[in-house]
Amino acid sequence: MLEQLPILSLTTFFPLFGALFILLIKGDEATIARNSRLVALWSSILTFVLSLLIFVGFDPMKTGYQFVEHRTWIKGMNISYRIGVDGFSILFILLSTFLMPLCILASWEAIQRRVREYMLAFLFLETLMIGMFCALDLVLFYVFFEGVLIPMFLIIGIWGGERRIYSSFKFFLYTFLGSVFMLLAIIAIYMQVGTTDLMGVSNHTFSASLQHWLWLAFFASFAVKIPMWPVHTWLPDAHVEAPTAGSVILAGVLLKMGGYGFLRFSVPLFPEASLTFAPYVMALSVIAVIYTSLVALVQKDMKKLIAYSSVAHMGFVTLGIFVLTSQAITGAMIQMLSHGLISAALFLCVGVVYDRLHTRDISRYGGVAAVMPLYALFFMLFTLASVGLPGTSGFVGEFLVILGTFKISPVFATLAAVGMILGAAYGLWLYRRIIFGKIEHADVQALKDLNWRESTSFTLLVIAVIWMGIYPKTFTDIITPSVNNLLSQYERKLAMREKVIQLASANSVKYVRES
Repeated sequence: MLEQLPILSLTTFFPLFGALFILLIKGDEATIARNSRLVALWSSILTFVLSLLIFVGFDPMKTGYQFVEHRTWIKGMNISYRIGVDGFSILFILLSTFLMPLCILASWEAIQRRVREYMLAFLFLETLMIGMFCALDLVLFYVFFEGVLIPMFLIIGIWGGERRIYSSFKFFLYTFLGSVFMLLAIIAIYMQVGTTDLMGVSNHTFSASLQHWLWLAFFASFAVKIPMWPVHTWLPDAHVEAPTAGSVILAGVLLKMGGYGFLRFSVPLFPEASLTFAPYVMALSVIAVIYTSLVALVQKDMKKLIAYSSVAHMGFVTLGIFVLTSQAITGAMIQMLSHGLISAALFLCVGVVYDRLHTRDISRYGGVAAVMPLYALFFMLFTLASVGLPGTSGFVGEFLVILGTFKISPVFATLAAVGMILGAAYGLWLYRRIIFGKIEHADVQALKDLNWRESTSFTLLVIAVIWMGIYPKTFTDIITPSVNNLLSQYERKLAMREKVIQLASANSVKYVRES
């Protein structure tokens, strides 16, 4: 029944119905703010329910795309509105729709000005995120991919901290500049293939030289989005200045756009280039894991420390993807999903105490466990998950990545494992400084423990993190067929290219002999 309904389009654009309803709200400022929060919350919850229907109806045994919708978009140019999901995209959609209600709850009291506009920005952002993960046309993907920048630019620039203008422009310029190269690559693909439909492009084999240029163009966009070292410098500034909910979505979902792009486009469309550049990406990934972990150790701002830890964790993702083994890619997917939950939880933890004391300076805290025991418990669980404690989602992804990497390069696997040790160092250091010790400030002594909204959000995140850690089969069963399909497509194209080269070489030898 779901296959016969435009369930993906309904899920993608349902938040816009909530946005339209918010625009129609009338009354005084307090009434508009209260109703805008309620409409945004229920719109995001219903969108999550729709995504659950897609998840329940999804058949993990199928390797192709499901719930496919196809309509002509730009006539005469073979550019279409084609959307669908596979084992990669369905989980990212679920992650996006799961985090959005938590963002609304986190903003319930923290945002007091321009509440209507704030909720509109988040609902528009949700539509763009879901659409990006569904898109099966390069132009459609680019529209959603770049469209995400607009609401996030506004969220940082309007509701951010003191340096919000600088951070929002830096975020926009970094990410937009990289995407310009991807746009040029899409145009080149269209000129070569005659369509931007992913099905048609996937069946086309590009020459080796063109593959390298196209791969680099896509890499310029995806590497900034993840972000990879050394193009990561926009991320700490954006996180520090963004409101709590903005940091949750930025770390939880938007950083995954780059990894998703590598899996969806770079590896399957440009296999030769992926094989050529894989060692360099692996080297950059290991540098990111170690370098940003060391930088995190010396941070004084809680958000900035977690931001640098995000770069380190994303290093595991790019390492796993370009090791190009089934275990490593599966681990990279699990790591992205896990980091989406854990980083969101950690930024929410920072937001809880920031909303009470309005400072993120680590030295201003200490002894919080004495006055906020429930908060200390949740913070401990998320810190241990970030460290990679067995039984949590953080362990599963990193373990699979290191295991898959060890088969290809024991050196890279060992260096990545060093990053896990450094992650434990800065994670536990942060927790000790905030939670334990003596209370030295009166405002810390006056802190109140979690309210029902905060407790609900943390409880849901704990359930997801532990579920993924104890029973990852729920997720690997969905991911594995898509990983196998990706690798088979990758290997098939490499084999075809090798046959073409051998045939060309044989014909050349025959021609020389006959001459």
